[in-house]
Amino acid sequence: FSGEIPSEIGNLANLEHLHLRNASLEGNLPTSIGNLQNLQYLNLMYNNITGEIPASIANIEYLYYLLLGSNQMTGTIPDEITNLLFLKELGLWGNSFTGTIPINISNLVNLEYLYLGNNELTGTIPNQIGELSLLKALGLENNNIEGNIPNSIVNLTNLEILWLNNNLIVGEIPQNI
Repeated sequence: FSGEIPSEIGNLANLEHLHLRNASLEGNLPTSIGNLQNLQYLNLMYNNITGEIPASIANIEYLYYLLLGSNQMTGTIPDEITNLLFLKELGLWGNSFTGTIPINISNLVNLEYLYLGNNELTGTIPNQIGELSLLKALGLENNNIEGNIPNSIVNLTNLEILWLNNNLIVGEIPQNI
């Protein structure tokens, strides 16, 4: 495949899986993607998708996997993503996202994998991250995140992978990590 994702993609009302990884796609992610209310799996990794994540993504109520890593996307991570309550994996690494990690990230209570590394994120790691009790992997490497590692990180008892390298993090590693 090549070219842009057509806005008519939003007409595929019964689509449950959209897997176009490494397909030479370019252009913006159309806002009509939010019309795919039966979509459970969206994988557009390793393309040349640009622009922002449309806020309409929050309309996909039962989305379990949102994988947009290794594209050329920009803008901030929209707060609307934190309304995707069934999300198990959020992969936004390898783009040019700016701004901070959404403070309401703790809404994603089913999240097991959170990959935000290799972007241009700033601010601190929200203390609320410790409320993601099912989290197995947290990748925040290669950003401009500053401050301390929040003590709440010790609440992530299922955590198997933690990538915080190449940031501006200071202070001590929490005692019970």
